Amino acid sequence: MGSTVKGRRCFLEIILALALCGTLVSGRGTVSDALADSLSSVGGTLPHFLQEPEDAYIIKNNPIKLRCRATPALQIFFKCNGEWVHQNQHTSQEYMDQNTGLKIREVTINVTRQQVEDFHGPEDYWCLCVAWSHLGTSKSRKATVRIAYLRKNFEQDPQGNEVPIKGMIVLHCRPPEGVPMAEVKWLKNEELVSSLEDDNIDTRADHNLIINEARLSDSGNYTCLASNVVAKRRSATATVVVFVNGGWSLWTEWSPCSVNCGRGVQKRSRTCTNPAPLNGGAFCEGMSVQKITCNALCPVDGVWEEWSEWMMCSAQCERQRWRECNAPPPRHRGKMCEGEGQSTENCTGGLCTQNGKLMHDVKPQSMENSIDVALYSGLSAGVIAVVVLIVAITLYRKSQSVADRAEYHVKAHPETLPANLHPNYSTVEGKKTTMIAPNGIHTLMKTQFKTSAVFGHLGGRLVIPNAGVSLLVPHGTIADDTSWEMYMLINQEESSAQSEERCGILLGPEITYGPPGLNLSYPVAMTIAHCAEVSAENWNIKLKRQTKDNKWEEIMSVDDESTSCYCLMDSHSCHLLLDQPGCYVLVGEPITDAAIKRLRIAVFGSMEASSMDYSLRVHCVDDTPHAFQRVVTAETSRGGQLLEEPKMLFFKGNCLSLQVSIQDIPQFLWSIKPFTTCQEFSFTQVWYSNQQPVHCAFSLQRHSTSTTQLSCKISVRQVKGHEQILQVYTSVGESEKETVPFFMQADCTVTSQTGAKAFKIPLSIRQRICTTFDTANAKGKDWQLLAQKLHIQRNLSYFTKQKSPSAVILSLWEARHQDSGDLDSLASALEEIGKIHCKSLPQSPDDKETDFTF
Repeated sequence: MGSTVKGRRCFLEIILALALCGTLVSGRGTVSDALADSLSSVGGTLPHFLQEPEDAYIIKNNPIKLRCRATPALQIFFKCNGEWVHQNQHTSQEYMDQNTGLKIREVTINVTRQQVEDFHGPEDYWCLCVAWSHLGTSKSRKATVRIAYLRKNFEQDPQGNEVPIKGMIVLHCRPPEGVPMAEVKWLKNEELVSSLEDDNIDTRADHNLIINEARLSDSGNYTCLASNVVAKRRSATATVVVFVNGGWSLWTEWSPCSVNCGRGVQKRSRTCTNPAPLNGGAFCEGMSVQKITCNALCPVDGVWEEWSEWMMCSAQCERQRWRECNAPPPRHRGKMCEGEGQSTENCTGGLCTQNGKLMHDVKPQSMENSIDVALYSGLSAGVIAVVVLIVAITLYRKSQSVADRAEYHVKAHPETLPANLHPNYSTVEGKKTTMIAPNGIHTLMKTQFKTSAVFGHLGGRLVIPNAGVSLLVPHGTIADDTSWEMYMLINQEESSAQSEERCGILLGPEITYGPPGLNLSYPVAMTIAHCAEVSAENWNIKLKRQTKDNKWEEIMSVDDESTSCYCLMDSHSCHLLLDQPGCYVLVGEPITDAAIKRLRIAVFGSMEASSMDYSLRVHCVDDTPHAFQRVVTAETSRGGQLLEEPKMLFFKGNCLSLQVSIQDIPQFLWSIKPFTTCQEFSFTQVWYSNQQPVHCAFSLQRHSTSTTQLSCKISVRQVKGHEQILQVYTSVGESEKETVPFFMQADCTVTSQTGAKAFKIPLSIRQRICTTFDTANAKGKDWQLLAQKLHIQRNLSYFTKQKSPSAVILSLWEARHQDSGDLDSLASALEEIGKIHCKSLPQSPDDKETDFTF
């Protein structure tokens, strides 16, 4: 109320001053004449401001000054928050401009912290000036007055990080709240970091520090420094370590064989120096030395063949015979035959003269004629024999060609033969080898995700790289005198299991292994990755197999007892024991709305046809390696870059949709097509995606070619459910053509292993375990105890029908621990069994305790 009265009083004083001015202008005398002279020099203009009040911040308790300067002006008053400031709060002075001769009036007021704190209005505390002249009034701009402050705690401190060389370093910093907003600078080892001096560093994006390609020199301690007019604040220090993973040098040449004759060894080596590991970088994986066996061929001395028959007597009364050093010929540094290879002797018993003629020069005519006839007869017979030989060889080759084509046709198209004429075996080095089914070969050639190998009695392992799928063929599964070419593939076509039963959810890829007709002594162990959060209360998970007429039959429910096959569910994989080849699939039926399917979320980016356009593509796919690998393959073909490490999202079976939105786009640098900032997918699209990715795209456009950085957030969430945030920081310059390498699993090159190297458990240890536990004893030390200690406690009736339950249990353990690479869990289980045995009754002298050493 008091301030209102003061404002009105001030306003009346201003009106009175104007009236007084009018009287002075219209009056006579000295004062009016002086004022008239002043007004005449103005030229009839409204007042204009030479200085307007500026925005100000009150620091601590110090008042601030607001100043106005105008010409021509009879009077200047301040108006704050809509009310006139009392005249006695103004400090006014007047002087003349030496250049223009015009009078300039300047007015100043003080604004205190108390005044600003006491003001409560819809906007900040503000003041403006009103300048008066005989022609009217002019108003200045509004100046705001705010109380300056800076909180102590940062909203986000930078976090230390270990980054590979040439990787991107992103240090986040959100300064404390303050007025005015704090400016941010970065310190590295207490020295200022400047992006102007280093093109590799960007400090402009939301106060963050981005180093596009990390160098060894970028290692150090980084601090975020925030300051405004009030104070300075330091964040916590973040330590960045740029490391270099070791890389192998090229292999050296193979060394010579270690022996000169017989079986030896060749070696080659490499070093972890390309580059050498630095700053805690990983040492090279793999072997530094490789050895292979070599067979140095032993020397073979040459041996003479038998002498040939003597040739006919020559005109010089000599005959000759030959032999060659070919029985055997000298090989591998062996000696040549000793002696002559040609022998000559006289064939007339010494009747030749010196000129080579017989002593009886004259020969009877009849003798000469008989010699000619014999000569021509011999020549004719020789020609006939050569012709017959050529014809025979030609006919033989034609018959072989027909036979080869017939054999190839039978192998490639066995369906053209009666069932009882199908070929089953081919002989290789005296062993019986089963041929792979021709239909299987055809399928393998069409399918991208496939692998095959020949297995014998020692068994082995098949692995489909980067798919989470493998097949273990245990030792002894294949007969000792037989080998099979086995294959495993992932069916790429849309699942008929899904289309047949829509209430079922495909939890992993369809897997086929073969060939058909395998004769196995033990079941094989197949591992399939799945995307279900396993819970007996929420899921009914079934194993199905495709029949000969391409229909699907249920083999078992994973929670039920079965003697036909075995299923062990882990959090991310399913391990199956199967004794029949065929096509298998894991299908889930949700029991409640709380059933969860895991999705893997990834964002990719690439430049579009126009250099100003950039596309962000978000993929939501079932959380299995095979499903994500298909996304990787598709993005690689179009030059996509993986912009953030993929994340996992829980998607519930509650019929609520999935939303994908883009946030925090720098609007002064980028624009996005309207109505695309949020995209939604129905529950059915995601829940029944059938291992196919659900994806959406955001099309962005940069305002200038000089914009080379993009930062934003991608939010993926189920309505009223789980949410994941993907943070995007990427360079989108036109010169950047290389794609970011995708994450690949460690088994990306290993497709098959045969023999002992395919197993974690050494064969001798495996045999001793089976011998010990397959036979029950009075102390209960049998295969059921082994299964219990290896956490295999259900569906034990399956192992009962196996001829070696322990062997099958160990195969299941092998499949379950194929990635762990050690025998710790098995050794611990055997150790516990040993302790149980020691606590039992004292053993008799006849009892033999088996010791297992790893």
